Amino acid sequence: MSAAFGKCFDPTGAEFGIPTFPWRYAPDGYATRRQLRARGLRPGGQPVAAQVMRHNRGRKSGVQVGYLYRLDLAKPVRPMTSRKWGALALAMLARRTCPKCRITYSYCIPTSLGMCVLCAHPDEQRAA
Repeated sequence: MSAAFGKCFDPTGAEFGIPTFPWRYAPDGYATRRQLRARGLRPGGQPVAAQVMRHNRGRKSGVQVGYLYRLDLAKPVRPMTSRKWGALALAMLARRTCPKCRITYSYCIPTSLGMCVLCAHPDEQRAA
């Protein structure tokens, strides 16, 4: 067993406050948000039950954490209603519409620019 594995193993929660397991070694009965969603479930208001942890030298903190929820307390995902679909369509339309020229594009406007490429760089669009 490696030293990194041992530093991330705290099943009682004495060191980290909640039960902690090494990455990919979570016991059965726990799942991340993504794993819950893949099963058609959601946390349903339950608190974080445990976490998985691994050391990652690329991050500032040096640690990467994934929160786990109990499967037995998870609830089914709420179905999309027609109003939710409508709200989602309007939100996506707003992301595709340039606030400066009001043109709607087939792609989302880059958030780094805040407007379409043509409005952000008008001098670079001259014909060669």
